[in-house]
Amino acid sequence: MNMFNDVLAWQRSMVKLGSLVAESQQVIAYRVLGMAGMWSVEPSENARMVNEKGPAFLQSWWSASRAAMNGDAPERVLDAWTVPLERKARSNRKRLARRGPNL
Repeated sequence: MNMFNDVLAWQRSMVKLGSLVAESQQVIAYRVLGMAGMWSVEPSENARMVNEKGPAFLQSWWSASRAAMNGDAPERVLDAWTVPLERKARSNRKRLARRGPNL
């Protein structure tokens, strides 16, 4: 039974990682379309894109480091790393999706 729970924990972690990848790709697509003038974005979007990376990765690194130092299981360390990034990517995707195409 314990091995089954370990497998499920890893699968949940991989789903979260996959979600982070999907959210990030959508944000990238919206921003590239915005740079091309095809998606409605704020003029400050490019600066925001650059300025948000450092704090997001620092928070992610800190969460994962803390989990690792606490001796958490590897999948918990992965979750600690992905959750802050996924939260930021999801927030950006929702915000950018609401803006719509630049018609």
